Amino acid sequence: MAKMLKEGASYSQREVVDLLVEFSSFKDRVQKKFKVLANELDGKNNEHDLWVNLYLISSDYAEEANVKRHKQVQADSMQKIS
Repeated sequence: MAKMLKEGASYSQREVVDLLVEFSSFKDRVQKKFKVLANELDGKNNEHDLWVNLYLISSDYAEEANVKRHKQVQADSMQKIS
């Protein structure tokens, strides 16, 4: 999630909707990847591949979230400069 929810903070309806849309999109991507992964592992007994793929999924998401966070910080900085 590009913005982490903080205890005691208030969020606009738009921010909450954006957060839910982002999470839903992430959930859909993970479900799709797990379906592909399940098909690949069907009939195979290879736990190592499962853990490698889980790591790749989580690192992809972490990288994507970091890029979004960086872009948001840059956008915020540009607005402050303007």
